[in-house]
Amino acid sequence: MPVAELAGKIVLDTNNYMVWRDGHIPVIDSGEKTVHELRQEHLPGSKVVQAFTHIQAPRITTAGRPSGTPGRLALPVSSDYPEAVELVTRLYDQFGFDTADNSPLSESWRTAPGQPAWIKLAHQTRDELIANVARARRGRGGPRHS
Repeated sequence: MPVAELAGKIVLDTNNYMVWRDGHIPVIDSGEKTVHELRQEHLPGSKVVQAFTHIQAPRITTAGRPSGTPGRLALPVSSDYPEAVELVTRLYDQFGFDTADNSPLSESWRTAPGQPAWIKLAHQTRDELIANVARARRGRGGPRHS
């Protein structure tokens, strides 16, 4: 990633750690770091925010609904920077989704593959997503942050 070019910018990290694709990354497997924390370390001058990790690209333009619509779907966001969370929250709303803030980045394991929030992907309301984030347990599914 272009470290210098991204310095001073908010960077939307849409990555999910998938062992089958990425291979094993010991620091993630051990729970010492999340994939999003590693991105923040790689881009120390940027403000990294986990975003759009729970929706397949085609659904971004088809699954959204106007604010206040009953059953409106929600997506998680995590960052160490409130202004990054605010930016993603506005983007989500423009695309027709509610936001469940799961900050800081060290908590992004709660929405990782294998966790309850991941299993439902983009098929949950804000209240359901918040409940699924709370149900996350280390050692369930994918790698965890310790």
